[in-house]
Amino acid sequence: MNVKTVSPASPPTYANSATQPVLGNLKDANTIPLPAVPVAIETDTVTSEVLKSARDIAFELAGEAVRYDPVAIAAEYKNRPLEVWGRLLSVIWTFFGFTFSLWFDGKTGRTATNEKRRAARLREILSQLGPAFIKIGQALSTRPDLVPPAYLEELTTLQDQLPPFPNEVAYRFIEEELGAHPREIYAEISPDPIAAASLGQVYKGKLKTGETVAIKVQRPGLAENIGLDIYILRRVALWAQNNFKMIRSDLAGIMDELGERIYEEMDYTHEGQNAERFRELYGHLKDIYVPSIYWQYTRRRVLTMEWITGIKLTNLEAVKAQGIDAPYLIEVGVQCSLRQLLEHGFFHADPHPGNLLATPDGKLAYLDFGMMSEVKPYQRYGLLEAVVHLVNRDFEGLAKDYVKLDFLTPDTDLTPIIPALARVFNNALGASVAELNFKSITDELSAVMYEYPFRVPAYYALIIRSLVTLEGIAINVDPEFKVLSKAYPYVAKRLLSDPAPELRTSLQELLFKQGEFRWNRLENLLNNARDSEDYDISKILNQALDYLFSQRGDFIRDRIVLELIKSLDTLSNNAFANAKSVVGEWFGVKPHPPMVSQTEQKNLEHIKRIWDILQSTPGFDSMKVLQLLPQLLVKPEVQNMGQQVVGGLAQRVVARVIREFLLSQEPVVISGETNYPKIPPQLSLPAAHSKSY
Repeated sequence: MNVKTVSPASPPTYANSATQPVLGNLKDANTIPLPAVPVAIETDTVTSEVLKSARDIAFELAGEAVRYDPVAIAAEYKNRPLEVWGRLLSVIWTFFGFTFSLWFDGKTGRTATNEKRRAARLREILSQLGPAFIKIGQALSTRPDLVPPAYLEELTTLQDQLPPFPNEVAYRFIEEELGAHPREIYAEISPDPIAAASLGQVYKGKLKTGETVAIKVQRPGLAENIGLDIYILRRVALWAQNNFKMIRSDLAGIMDELGERIYEEMDYTHEGQNAERFRELYGHLKDIYVPSIYWQYTRRRVLTMEWITGIKLTNLEAVKAQGIDAPYLIEVGVQCSLRQLLEHGFFHADPHPGNLLATPDGKLAYLDFGMMSEVKPYQRYGLLEAVVHLVNRDFEGLAKDYVKLDFLTPDTDLTPIIPALARVFNNALGASVAELNFKSITDELSAVMYEYPFRVPAYYALIIRSLVTLEGIAINVDPEFKVLSKAYPYVAKRLLSDPAPELRTSLQELLFKQGEFRWNRLENLLNNARDSEDYDISKILNQALDYLFSQRGDFIRDRIVLELIKSLDTLSNNAFANAKSVVGEWFGVKPHPPMVSQTEQKNLEHIKRIWDILQSTPGFDSMKVLQLLPQLLVKPEVQNMGQQVVGGLAQRVVARVIREFLLSQEPVVISGETNYPKIPPQLSLPAAHSKSY
């Protein structure tokens, strides 16, 4: 048997005597110095193991990961009927009083009056029944298709704090997992846990090499207790699903999703892996900090990670006392969340106040990576497409988005759902998308989802929980904070810069309506996108040119030709009218106002403002744009566009000369639009499915 000693890495730690260290939401504790004894990890073959990282060793020594397997769990508990029925009767008895109260409220017509009180009682019951029921309550708080709005609000406050278990048990687990007593592994360890939750408890400690760490130890008998409860609840879900036709959702599937997540949380090597992946994807973002994992001291039931000294963002007095800009850190969190949800798809599904800390040097630190989730690429693009349909008030398109995103089955009748969505969002869109209050929209949408046959996918439920929690923290810091107003610049940047065909089509839908280009939308997008921190205007322009001169850009080129003709015609018409005015004044003739439609005049003003926005955008260099002109002029597409513009202008000039000098009647103006002679028919926007952009 060979022995190899593994030395930990030394990542940066935070220390500030004026800042009270916290993990979760409990205070710091004193620590007990322990004698220094070297820790050794035994391996069978040094030659092969010496090349492995500490992380690989941790996974190897942790053994087979805990996996949720409903078939195996059912096989286990079918042979233990007394235990199952004992727990089932205990649960039924606990819920008996609550169920009777609901029945009595219905009989006496007091359901609405007592709804909030009953929701609070349900939260208390779930807390009493233990970890599995607490996790179920938290999961239900994100399921508007299953739970009425009043219960949703109450369940969002459900905490998973439980009394701590004895130190002796925790120390035994550490010894079993790491191969030595805590006194031989850590230089210091707190005399009592500083936080105790449903799945484990946390101690503060110090490594022999001096790093301060958080030591997370799992509760005893956790897999056994949770497995029994999950088995019972899954059986109840199947029974209810088969006997109550009003239940539209797949309750057994929901229980399986929940079981999978709980079992993942029970494997601390999996949590460590999540933390490392999160750090790799988002740790480089400005003012984001992700703690390091010490794999030498991490196994399936014990996790050792870097201790973060910081303050909860909701503790405003302490934050201000440290001179930390809390609103700025909230904005940092919003930007990080957007990248999690819409860029990489790997997101922190539990960003409650205890998991987001302001560090002494003004960074936002993320903690607790047990509950993570993923959004697949088609779902990410689907969410962005839904934003475009929302901006356009295209509620039919929005309803179809819900089908594509698996909220509704393809055979669902969307006829009654479209006006319901219109009622929810038309009120909210009174001002602008950027000013939406996410929580109020979510509440109204939850009522619609409860009424109609929506099935909320697991990823969306966790997204809602994540964003609502983040907005709640933000409003606590700044009551006027609007999460979506900070999010819209990122969405605008993605629409302008992402080359994905789905978003190219969405951008086209946003900028064109019935074949007409909406300059105000482009102006709004450019104005918002420049506020996005990583917005690269040079890259955007290069991508736009590549797209413009590709085969997919032929429709855009046709539209540009028409807009250039109209804009240049407007300029020339204005110049001609001004010249007439000057000459008329010489001869004492009263000048006529220029005959330009209001729409064309407004479009010209939009173009001028867009140029001003581009010039004021960081990174924009007008000289580089001018240097591109010679390269563009030799392109056949540009030459063809030039010929079309010249031809179109010539037609308009001839029409104007005929109108001005050869016809006696004045041009007809209807609703602010000049009735010019007809020109060749313009192209109209093709159906989204007929062509890919």
